Amino acid sequence: MVLTGEHEHKSRWAAITSVASKIGCTPETLRSWVNKMEVDQGSRPGTTSSETARLKELERENRELKRANEILRKAAAFFAQAELDRKQK
Repeated sequence: MVLTGEHEHKSRWAAITSVASKIGCTPETLRSWVNKMEVDQGSRPGTTSSETARLKELERENRELKRANEILRKAAAFFAQAELDRKQK
């Protein structure tokens, strides 16, 4: 609605405030939605929604792997100490 009605207003902000009042949201919220849509379409530079989702997934996976490595490191240290403490036959 913003993009199709933009030519009827003096500026994009005027179109955004007009549409925002019609759909019941704040103009700033609608502006961010329009910007995000333009990024996703490639007409504005930035990180797309799919790239953002993929980054979040990779960051979550990275945290899990770090946690698993820490557990394995502690287990290895525990068993190494247990081996040193074991009496020789």
